[in-house]
Formats: sequence, structure tokens, C-alpha cells
Amino acid sequence: MGAVRLNVADPDRARAFYEQVLGLRTAERADGLLSLSAGGPPLVELSGDSSARPFDTNVPGLFHQAILMPDRRSLAMALARVAAARWPLTGASDHLVSEALYLSDPEGNGIEIYRDRPREEWTYQDGQLAMSTLALDLDNLLSELSDPTELAPEAPPDTRMGHVHLQVSDLNAAEDFYSGVLGFEVTVRGYPGALFVSAGAYHHHLGLNTWHSRGAEPRQPGSVGLDRFEIVVPDATELERLVEQARSRGAEIEPEPEGWLTRDPSGNRVLLRAA
Repeated sequence: MGAVRLNVADPDRARAFYEQVLGLRTAERADGLLSLSAGGPPLVELSGDSSARPFDTNVPGLFHQAILMPDRRSLAMALARVAAARWPLTGASDHLVSEALYLSDPEGNGIEIYRDRPREEWTYQDGQLAMSTLALDLDNLLSELSDPTELAPEAPPDTRMGHVHLQVSDLNAAEDFYSGVLGFEVTVRGYPGALFVSAGAYHHHLGLNTWHSRGAEPRQPGSVGLDRFEIVVPDATELERLVEQARSRGAEIEPEPEGWLTRDPSGNRVLLRAA
């Protein structure tokens, strides 16, 4: 997964959050976007519009962007950073395959910060990956730090976008698009109203749910929230193959300077690009 681009009404406030609470670094782009990273490829891009409509939780768009830490100690440091900023968590879960912290940015965009357990610890039931939502022991997580007040101001450089979780209006249509058109494999069906898909047998690169958005119309243009997210394929040859596959299956797709832009059936914009 590549960068997630967000529309925000107050880019200065959003920038301060992503720098101080998440430990990301900002670069100002020539096109006016703010690009945030951990020193590598962009993770989050911010597009400012003071007239943007407020975030609406009941329409398709971003449920959360999930930032993947390289190890458990880095996740503990992320928790310490959030606590030092006195920013509230909205949840903390053990998903069996991963451990995750949840929060929202100042404009309502959901965020997951997580670390993966080693793949050899993942288990399967009836051919499907076993995932759950159990309470995460935050004290145990913080025990990874020799001093609970220890704080690194910046996220480690190998931090990356692990997955994106979307709100969609129709789960079957979303599966047809992300699995049937783009070729992701379904990994988990066990959550009511949700579906998880991946490439390369990962637990999920995309989460899809209708918990708040079933049957809803696409998000209004110019609203706070998801502008687009990136799916990155290995090279130009694979990108060309994927674009032709999408076209052959009826997807509308158009060229952009960085790649090819398409939309899922719920109106979520997806940029396909080569690494």
C-alpha cells in the first residue's frame, strides 16, 4: 500500500498532529500538498481546503489508515508518544495476527498503529486465517520500554502503510471490484458486515465494511476525509497488466502523472502505480 491522501479543513492543525502524535516528518510539495513520512516513501498526504464539509461517518470513505510499525518495541514507543501528547485512544486490540492501537486525527480520520506478529504464529481455521478482536494489554506493551517515559520524537524509518480499511456501501460489489477486478484474495469473511482481502497471503491489505455506510451514496466531493489511496505494484509491466485487466472487466480508469486512477463501486478513488 502507498500513500493515503486526505482532504482536511485545517492543514496546520492536521500537520501538527501527524508530526507530534505520530512522529512523522513533513515535506511541502510544489503542488501545495503536505507529504508526511517516516523518512522513506510518503505515508499520508494532506490537501487543505478551509471550506471542506465536515467528516461524515455514515458514507463511504476511510474507516482507518493503518500504519505498520517494524516491531513491538516500536509500537510501544508509538503508544508512549500518543500518551505524551495526551491524545485519546479510541481502542486497543489484539487481533491474533497483530496488535493495534486506534485513534482519530483532529478532523475525524481514523488511524490504526500496529505491529504484526511473525507469520509462523498465525493460525488458520477451516482454511481461513484466524483473526479476532481481543483487549490489548497496554501495560504489557509498555514493558517493551526500559523506561515507560522513554520517548523517541520520530517514528522509525522503516514505518510504512500496512493496510487501508474502507467504508463501502455494498460488500458484494466491493468484493467484485477488489477481488474480481484488481485480483486481491479474500482472506477473512468471519466478521459480520466486513471483508478482508490481500496479496501475497498477508492478513489483509484492504479491509472493507458496511457497518455505518450500507446503501449510502458516495461521499460528497470537497468533504473532509479520503481523497484517494495508492496501491503499488512491483513494476511498470505489472501495472500495465493490471490496468488492462481492470479495463477488460469494465472498470473506468484514467491516466494520472503518477499512475492510473480508478474508483470502486462506492466512489472511493484508487491510484494504481508502479514502485
